[in-house]
Amino acid sequence: MLSPHEFATLMLVKHAEQSVNFDLADLHTLVERKLVEFESGASIAEQPRITDRGHALLARFHALR
Repeated sequence: MLSPHEFATLMLVKHAEQSVNFDLADLHTLVERKLVEFESGASIAEQPRITDRGHALLARFHALR
C-alpha cells in the first residue's frame, strides 16, 4: 500500500510538465514498485515517468470517485 505522500508523488509524476523536486524516498518506493521509471541509463536527477502499472493504479483510484 502506498502512503499518502507516495500517492501524491505518483500523481505529480504523471502531471508534472517540468522537473519537480520530488521526495527521493517516495520516488524510490515508486521505482521499487514499478510505478515510476527513468530512461535507461538516466540518473535519479532526470525527470521520472509513470509506467503502465502506475497509470493502471491511478485509473483504478479515479474509477472509485
